[in-house]
Amino acid sequence: MKRPTLEDVAAVARVSPKTVSNVLRDRPYASEATRERVLQAVAAVGYRVNRAGRALAGGGSGRIAVVVPNLHQPYYAETAERLILALAAEGLTTTLRIASDRDAEREAALGDTTADADGVIICPHHLDAELLEGKTPDRPVVQFGGLPTGLLDTVVMGQREGFKAVTRHLLDTGRRRLALVWNATPSGRPDGDRFDGFLEALDEFGLEPDPTLMVAGSDWDRRASGYEAMTGLLAAGAEFDAVMGVNDAVAVGALRALRAHGVRIPEDAALTGFDDTDEAEFTVPPLTTVSPEHEAMVDAAVRMLIDRLGGGADTPQEYRARAHLIPRASSGVAR
Repeated sequence: MKRPTLEDVAAVARVSPKTVSNVLRDRPYASEATRERVLQAVAAVGYRVNRAGRALAGGGSGRIAVVVPNLHQPYYAETAERLILALAAEGLTTTLRIASDRDAEREAALGDTTADADGVIICPHHLDAELLEGKTPDRPVVQFGGLPTGLLDTVVMGQREGFKAVTRHLLDTGRRRLALVWNATPSGRPDGDRFDGFLEALDEFGLEPDPTLMVAGSDWDRRASGYEAMTGLLAAGAEFDAVMGVNDAVAVGALRALRAHGVRIPEDAALTGFDDTDEAEFTVPPLTTVSPEHEAMVDAAVRMLIDRLGGGADTPQEYRARAHLIPRASSGVAR
């Protein structure tokens, strides 16, 4: 379906496109009657102001680099698609880049590999203030997820809130021995906001974490990592009544290992993930997960980027997203 244009509004209002533009920019060149007629025409044809067009009035290319660590992780693939579609709706074109390590993320954020773009939205895995070496990019850059660096506009995911909610959910159903299947970390133990949410929920129930139930695969964010880590935990003879994946991909890998070893989900052990990827709804049984409220995060990132393109905000802005539990059959009531 063709998107309504300024010319469509002008035709309905019986004025020139220039007059429509003046009204929408709130310039004092039109009478009150003309202004009212234009606004009624805008509503009638469903016209949306192209904020990106305004922001780029100075002569940019309108190209935005969307940067993700990989595309094998469903969360990043789905996030890239959402961002590309949201930017297109604002009249911006995109180029998709993969930044698979620390150096690549720094180069993408600082412009070494994104010099052809007017702005960047980067979904980081490694990015922090130390990696940026205190440098501020010379173009608009929005960080989508991760910890704020103090140097970039940032959309902060509700990781602590979300993981606390899913941990509480398991504890409320009577589960007490919660195994964590995590990403590999430099310390060898789980860390980060998700882990903090896990610890907070345990503390509310007067429980201590069990280090013997915390495992990680040799890689991060892959289904194979979840399978590998879960297989190791099962081989060690660990006793648990719930398995919590750091994300949906890892949980899907753990699910395969559990089924291969005859562990029934959820009868013998509940299973949960995080990220609310499309895949989670179609596992057997469907996977309980946490929604980081993708739409709100994408809307905030695009708004921040367009504000920057238009010269807005001198200091880095921050949007803190929420997160909520999506209970499904994989975490059915405990025995």
